[in-house]
Amino acid sequence: MTITLPALPLGVSWSVCLLDARSGRVLAEHGADQVVPTASVGKVFALIEAARRIVAGDLDPAEELGWDLDERVADSGLWHLLRQPTLCLDDLCVLIGAVSDNLAANVVIRRLGLEPIAATTHALGLRDSALLDRARDERRPADPAALSRGRADELSDLMARLHRDEVIGAAVSARVRQWLAGTTDLSMVGGAFGLDPLAHRADERGVRLWSKTGTDPGVRADIGVVETPARTIAYAVLAHWDATGPDRRDDVLAAMRAIGTRIAG
Repeated sequence: MTITLPALPLGVSWSVCLLDARSGRVLAEHGADQVVPTASVGKVFALIEAARRIVAGDLDPAEELGWDLDERVADSGLWHLLRQPTLCLDDLCVLIGAVSDNLAANVVIRRLGLEPIAATTHALGLRDSALLDRARDERRPADPAALSRGRADELSDLMARLHRDEVIGAAVSARVRQWLAGTTDLSMVGGAFGLDPLAHRADERGVRLWSKTGTDPGVRADIGVVETPARTIAYAVLAHWDATGPDRRDDVLAAMRAIGTRIAG
């Protein structure tokens, strides 16, 4: 079985890879080894490191954490709108998986440390995909140019390994999948499956989906695993374009949903 990709809009750097999640066989690819900014997709590396330490007994999922003033960001998430000044680590990871909560991610990244997150990412065999920084309202010249970067072949393989319980171990993989299963952003590849964005943890319409998306000016990225009665596919669909040029968002989102339609079969 192979999948034919739809025509992808010009003027956009695409990195796309679709895999059979069980075997790892490539079903379709386009620029799969091209490295592009991936915005909040990189938060999955923080979730993996958090799960690794929790399972190892080095981190208490009930540990209460609060935010520092410079960690507050204006968008993406719920915690910055809530009165609750502290939340437990496990709840913060739920918020990251469900609504890509920037404030929660910043607190978790501070608790874990960027260097240990990078070391675990590297140990998993990823060479070019990485979490580079915390979320910021404004990136200064001294800051990393992007929150994260990635390439579709590495990220789709990571998703397939999570599906097969091969990311550090079954307990770590299952915990990360549980956090990602609550994602509410179905605006990209996930929009093709007709799922309820607020309630699709259980099998719905014969489809199971867990995923992580990333959104920035000039960036749309979606990685995950979709299970249907016919097949289980791990995917990474990454798009990057010049945000100062023509607005290509609608064309990019339409192409991403078209890829999802091809995945659905």
